[in-house]
Amino acid sequence: MEQLKIFIITGLSGSGKSTAIDALEDAGFYCVDNMPVALLPKFLQLPLHRDADMAGLAFVMDLREKNFLARYPPVLENLRRKGYDFEILFLEADEKILVQRYSQTRRQHPLSHDKGLLDGIRAEKEQLKDLKNAAHTVINTSQYTVHDLKAIIRDIAQKHRKLVSMKITVLSFGFKYGLPPDADLVIDVRFIGNPHFIPHLKPLHGEDPPVREYVLDQEIARGFLDRFLDLFDFLIPLYEKEGKVYLTLGVGCTGGRHRSVAISRRIYTHLQETGRRVELNHRDIDQGGR
Repeated sequence: MEQLKIFIITGLSGSGKSTAIDALEDAGFYCVDNMPVALLPKFLQLPLHRDADMAGLAFVMDLREKNFLARYPPVLENLRRKGYDFEILFLEADEKILVQRYSQTRRQHPLSHDKGLLDGIRAEKEQLKDLKNAAHTVINTSQYTVHDLKAIIRDIAQKHRKLVSMKITVLSFGFKYGLPPDADLVIDVRFIGNPHFIPHLKPLHGEDPPVREYVLDQEIARGFLDRFLDLFDFLIPLYEKEGKVYLTLGVGCTGGRHRSVAISRRIYTHLQETGRRVELNHRDIDQGGR
């Protein structure tokens, strides 16, 4: 556990802490919201299974815990002495923005029970002053959208550890059976010559060498793949920069048995060769279509 990167997210209520921890979870961190400070050392002693995809740990801790202010200093100091690699991210926002956010969500501020919303915001700001000063990074989220904040948090995490790469699924399908609802991109390869009309190829499918050779040896298929693979290689880093964790590419022909299967296999092989996390799924290969 001492070797894992740990982010402690704290700050003002309504400043975007939930968005921040969502971004870290998408980036491969094991996340816990509203972690009691006293339980943190015990949690770090658990034999938590760490797989290759775990980038680190992240915890949200704030004034929702009644004794948070009294408990956090000795606990964090103890972790520091033991050599844990942790970083405090403190989120805040301008008073006007916080009032607007609470008005929109109609949630109750944790310190506004016996006072007005604005007084509660100011009281929280005063109580967290020392923690803000101790934070490694302070982020004012007043002018950020949800997507802006997620991008900032991901960039911070990226500086400390190689994050989980985007997982790509290449999915072949037949248009006659409907579009795949989870596809982010769809490519129609019905312009390629169809093996369905070749008697000795019709009973086979796109994973059989004779069908794959028939499809991939066509000049139009080679030209398409040269251009499309270049485009896809260009797009993938842009999707990763945006924070996308999963990307599904749908490759469709009429029945999802011949052309889309062969083309999907070629795309899958290319992505494997570039070191991407990729899986291949032939949705309609057993449907017997065109």
